[in-house]
Amino acid sequence: MTAVALGAPFRRLWTATLLSNVGDGVRAAAFPLLAVSLTRNPLLISGVAVATQLPGLLFGLTAGWLADRFDRRRIVIAADAVRLAFLAGLIGLIASGGASIAVLYVVVFASGVTDVVRNTAASTLVPSIVNREQLDVANGRMVSAEITGSEFVGPPLGGYLFGIAVVLPFAVNGGTLAIAVALVVSIPALVGATELVAESDASHQRSDIRAGLTWLREHRDFWAVPATSIALAITDTAWFALLVLYVQQVLHLGSAWYGVLLAVGAVGGVSGGLLAAPLARRAGAKKSTLTALLLAALGQLALGTTSSVVVTAAVMATSSMAFAIWNVQVRTTIQRKVPPRLLGRIISVNRVLITAGSLLGAAVGGVAATGLGLHAPFLLGVPVLLLALILAARSRTAFAA
Repeated sequence: MTAVALGAPFRRLWTATLLSNVGDGVRAAAFPLLAVSLTRNPLLISGVAVATQLPGLLFGLTAGWLADRFDRRRIVIAADAVRLAFLAGLIGLIASGGASIAVLYVVVFASGVTDVVRNTAASTLVPSIVNREQLDVANGRMVSAEITGSEFVGPPLGGYLFGIAVVLPFAVNGGTLAIAVALVVSIPALVGATELVAESDASHQRSDIRAGLTWLREHRDFWAVPATSIALAITDTAWFALLVLYVQQVLHLGSAWYGVLLAVGAVGGVSGGLLAAPLARRAGAKKSTLTALLLAALGQLALGTTSSVVVTAAVMATSSMAFAIWNVQVRTTIQRKVPPRLLGRIISVNRVLITAGSLLGAAVGGVAATGLGLHAPFLLGVPVLLLALILAARSRTAFAA
């Protein structure tokens, strides 16, 4: 199959996204390790995870409003630059011996805020530099870059670098961010950015956000998109949060195999991102979305009824592939169906729902596993995914090309 050329601006955005996500993965591994080196209090260490997730709930809708209010390219640049500044401060404090758990919380929270703002703006940026007919290809490559950086390359690199020197992973993250900022700066100013600013009034943030929610409320056939987002977020997090215990207590494998299975899943996710556009063009966007949801449901059924390492590895790969295909279709659907002036706000609503669903899924998974065993979180997710599949199938236009 001949590769589709998406142009120099997209290549720069893609490369910047890859580097940014490599840094995210490095940081995601290094933050908990730094926390353990600063305190042995389990509550304080677990607080790092809370500080990572909280910005998505608190600032998700604001990030969408910003993407619709200001130049989206400049938002990406500013978010990465602010994150770089916080990392530089942390590096200085680690080097001088002044780092503390409180400082780490501030940096983690600030990084989370900039992540939310940057990722929302970057999603709205793609339709501005890629033709509508090529959005599925572009989104597939973006998803593959995100998974490669944040799941496949970044985390093991972060852990390795931390073992050499505490400051090293944060320095590398700073370097990747600096290059990412330079790449986005080199993207030409986008036509239409001024028009977006002119249509919004900064003093009416709440009414602007309400306008996005009103559009979503009035387009009921579009509800299948956020509904499937919530379903996948809940079910995926419910079992993923407990995967390390599943590997040890159900599969009876050592800790090293946990990393192996994560790598297998990442390979499946990258493959899914690259296959999403060809699959949608051959079978249709709706059929490919339904196939992804069905594969996810079957995968959870298999993990809930097996203790086989081979089956688990196969399901990790296919489930991650299905999730990536779904992710590409949802992004492309939103970008094609939502008016450009509301794009940031609708994307942010979907992201907030995913974050909330992930937090709920982790809680439900923990309760289910405690009361019913480690297979329970997988099995409880099956009917939820099937319900989402039915809702998506009944939608006439949500996932249409």
